[in-house]
Amino acid sequence: MKSILFFVLLLCSTLLMSQANINEVFAAGVDDAERFTNDYMAPVSEGLIYSISNGWYNSASSKPLAGFEISIIANGASFKNNEDKKAFVLNTADYDNLQFVDGSTSKSVSTGLGDIENVMVYVEDENGLFREEFELPTGLASENINFVPSAFVQVSVGLIKGFEVKARFLPKIDTDNASMGFYGVGLQHEFTSLLPLEKVWPIAISGVIGYTHLDGSYDFTDTGIVSGEDQRIETDVNTWVFQAVVSTKMPIINFYGGIGYLTGKSETDVLGTYEVTSGPFQQTITDPFSLTKEASGVTANIGTKLKLGFFRLHADYAIAEFNSLSVGVNFGFR
Repeated sequence: MKSILFFVLLLCSTLLMSQANINEVFAAGVDDAERFTNDYMAPVSEGLIYSISNGWYNSASSKPLAGFEISIIANGASFKNNEDKKAFVLNTADYDNLQFVDGSTSKSVSTGLGDIENVMVYVEDENGLFREEFELPTGLASENINFVPSAFVQVSVGLIKGFEVKARFLPKIDTDNASMGFYGVGLQHEFTSLLPLEKVWPIAISGVIGYTHLDGSYDFTDTGIVSGEDQRIETDVNTWVFQAVVSTKMPIINFYGGIGYLTGKSETDVLGTYEVTSGPFQQTITDPFSLTKEASGVTANIGTKLKLGFFRLHADYAIAEFNSLSVGVNFGFR
């Protein structure tokens, strides 16, 4: 549970990092703040969609009636070599008020996953009498974190005629300022269980459908970053995966792989009251904006599972828009 809590706090710190300079970004006006924050947060949301969607299976063999397996699974969606996810080009022509201090009209700046520091921007009034300079925020890579994590408990139970139902969850975790909950349901059907003499087949083939939901919030009213009240971020993520799976059918060590399609949507609301007290555009803003990110694509993975009676271990690697590693400790019967 401590490891799972670490992942939760890491995710919340990512959301907080996007707000670290929110007072300065709001100094450029609501429209500029929304445009910047959307580009900054989009790769984080996309990585989270891929991270929470993994780990639905470790075999193509469905469990027999009343067979079960309880798993503790950790996923990490890597962006270490995804340079396009760690930066975006900020073109001042797309902004109403934001300008680079060095006179550039466009340059690469960090996303919430990146590591580009010391990018100075400014805003000023029409007469050039009031000017505010500030540094744009960097991202997770600046903290030597190169993956978007998730972790949960998953339970699988065998039904009749090759069907297996799955449920994954993370009990609602609340810290002083953050909370996060997680659940999902899935269904697996082994097609080879319908074939004659299916027990003598060396491989199993099945289909898997899984739905995952994550909701989290971070309250930063007391952090002193921005004056105001009830300041918080609320994030809601929903994903679907559809996969075909094949695996070997050996007693101790098995290998499995799958290919399929993932689709997901993340919605983040920046809520509360924000009092911009510096720069030429001082104002009070309530519930400034909402951000939406959708992601979809083909995903394929390959993995292995070690079975030692009641105790099992598995690990697999998925290739997709965000390549991901999934590892699990399993306890099962049949």
